[in-house]
Amino acid sequence: AAADPVRVFPGSLGGGSWCNEHDTIHKRLDIIEETVIKTVEHLESEVKSLLNILNKTTSNIPITPGTSLTDILDGKY
Repeated sequence: AAADPVRVFPGSLGGGSWCNEHDTIHKRLDIIEETVIKTVEHLESEVKSLLNILNKTTSNIPITPGTSLTDILDGKY
């Protein structure tokens, strides 16, 4: 017996345009992922730079004998 032909209704998954939409969504997600990764790398670099500046600045501050030291970052970096 011959199989019945597959019917494709407008808006259904069989139309082919869903594949293009799927590809477009994945391309956009890839671009967003790349942007997020670059942003995180940039922010990591900026934080490291700021921590180095803080470290150099605080190491040059003269300490009066008998004064207690305060961790300005409170160990949360």
